[in-house]
Amino acid sequence: MVKHIGIGLMSGTSLDGIDAVLVEIEQVDRDTNVHTLSSLFQPYSDELRQRLLQLCSPDTANIEHITSMNMYLGREYARIVEKLIGNSGVKHEDILFVSSHGQTIYHKPTGTNDLADVPGTLQIGDLSVLSELTGLPVVGDFRTADMAAGGQGAPLISFIDYILFRDENKSRAIQNIGGIGNVTFLPKGAAETEIISFDTGPGNMVIDAVVYHVTDGKQTYDKDGLIAASGNIHAAFLEQLMSHPYFVLTPPKTTGRELFNKHFVDEVMESANQIGLSNEDLVATVTAWTAQTISDSYSRFLETEGRTIDEVIIGGGGSYNPYLLEQLRKNLPGKIVSTHENFAISSDLKEAIGFAILGYHCLLGQYNQLPSATGAGNSVIMGKIAYTQPQAFQRLLSLWGN
Repeated sequence: MVKHIGIGLMSGTSLDGIDAVLVEIEQVDRDTNVHTLSSLFQPYSDELRQRLLQLCSPDTANIEHITSMNMYLGREYARIVEKLIGNSGVKHEDILFVSSHGQTIYHKPTGTNDLADVPGTLQIGDLSVLSELTGLPVVGDFRTADMAAGGQGAPLISFIDYILFRDENKSRAIQNIGGIGNVTFLPKGAAETEIISFDTGPGNMVIDAVVYHVTDGKQTYDKDGLIAASGNIHAAFLEQLMSHPYFVLTPPKTTGRELFNKHFVDEVMESANQIGLSNEDLVATVTAWTAQTISDSYSRFLETEGRTIDEVIIGGGGSYNPYLLEQLRKNLPGKIVSTHENFAISSDLKEAIGFAILGYHCLLGQYNQLPSATGAGNSVIMGKIAYTQPQAFQRLLSLWGN
């Protein structure tokens, strides 16, 4: 099989920045082989992060600003692509495609299908701008195809987990802890139809927002879990947080800033002040809450009907928080809890690599989502393709054999 070179871009709900990865990729029967050639992370400036946060809330979003930011992020993604290529030593003409997740500003997985209540999703970072400025074909806007087939448009990374982590002898829970937490359950020897995947709840999103509050904006996250480790968990407040109705909803289900947004964090801060929690105790409690939402989801929705979990593999930014991992291990006795790094996969880059794989499958005309995970009525090919110049289209013709 011919190997191709592609680029994956990921900017997640944590709004910390853009992960970019240059990969060599090939498809052999049912297996997709990927080798990372180069990568970089471009953090968002404080100003850009705050502007994006405003666009994620219906209370502060502005249609003019959304329109402008869509084009601005397309330019920013293009700048990152050119920087990545320049650092890699790979020739521009050897790169087949770019695949971009885009920046989610609103995700509405359910609705009544009335005029103003149709399920939908919006990721910005215009594909045509990215193609025009790089001269490369671009794949993006993945979630809408799944939603067109009745799915929730997430979690999409479950398809990647199936490719990278399925095992004939072990049942595995692949847990991503980004802004949102999501899990993919892979029974041993799993067929695609047997996979369960859903959002467990907030990952780092609420922890990061609380840390930003209590440090007066000096820290955007709890580095190495040090603030949490210096505090104590408030059991009653933890129980109050666990009473949120999202956690008892039956999968498939997804969530995001629509539920766990600034308004939610403001309520958390107010409740903590009323109780008299110290800053350290508050961070410890919301971190323990993220861990408990994960373990509770496993016992409630996965380890039922005779199913068991042999191994839990953690990825995403949360995998670098020792206090969070400690809480998870306490909540999951008897289970092996490891990280993506134990499998030679970077937790930081996994989702960017994943979207390179999703984009490649789209270009090959192959299904790239799991209806059992998203709730879609059938398999679909996710992704839209943009090419603004003939030479970009010619690259695709070389892939398609014309």
